[in-house]
Amino acid sequence: MPAPRLLVMEGNSPETRAQHVAAGGTVASTGYANLLQELLPSAVVDICFPGDPGSNLPIGEALEGYDGVAITGSGLHVYDGGPEVTRQIELARSILEAGTPIFGSCWGLQVLTTAAGGIVRKNPKGREIGFGRGIRLTEPGRKHPMYVGKPEVFNAPTVHLDEVETVAPGMTVLATNQVSDVQSAEIKYNGTTAWGVQYHPEYPLREVATIVRRIGPRLIDEGFFLNTADIETFASDLDTLDRNPSDKRLSWRHGISRNVLEKKLRTGEVANWLEFQVLPTRAKRGRG
Repeated sequence: MPAPRLLVMEGNSPETRAQHVAAGGTVASTGYANLLQELLPSAVVDICFPGDPGSNLPIGEALEGYDGVAITGSGLHVYDGGPEVTRQIELARSILEAGTPIFGSCWGLQVLTTAAGGIVRKNPKGREIGFGRGIRLTEPGRKHPMYVGKPEVFNAPTVHLDEVETVAPGMTVLATNQVSDVQSAEIKYNGTTAWGVQYHPEYPLREVATIVRRIGPRLIDEGFFLNTADIETFASDLDTLDRNPSDKRLSWRHGISRNVLEKKLRTGEVANWLEFQVLPTRAKRGRG
């Protein structure tokens, strides 16, 4: 049998990717591809950049040739429109129409919601940054395979300003918290099942630290930090916890639980997607 083939759809613009790397981070699609490769070592993982002008994007049978597609986060906003947003929504809709399982993180959930007929807005409650606190599974979420092995209430790495305002037809909310009513959802569209989360199970703490440093001036303006020294203290603590998750002093100080510190727990949603969506669909297609 051929190796499983996965595609990572990068949500960020070239400018944001360059800024993130300059700040010491890893390009979102590269980090996602590395995680998928770790969770499914036999897989071949490709990356595409639908927001980039002139990108050669897979269509039709090429999309059906993938066993699963993951969509990264992004600094873009669906409601701003423009070609770099429209291309991503159209590609997401094409993937849904191809019947290929999809997992979307943050921007990925927003793009999938829009492609399926829902609405995304700027969150009137403001930004959720660092960690989504008190994310609680709904009744459907407690029974859903995405959350096998996950507690009913948990925290997760989070960076977002926007949220789902109106769910799409065929969309079931799986988790919620006080900041966003839709923290995760399942979308059924044209016979395809997509899973999306508003948080980032794929992010290690060092990536959250990099983002906080990169967008620091905005976070000061929004009242999350007093000054750049305050930002650096927080980011440095996350870097330390990334290297040493057992540092009780820092995990206690920031209220960071096992669900974030233990990689297997943090990335469980992605692992469950591979197990319960990607591999079974691959088998049905006669590829494994």
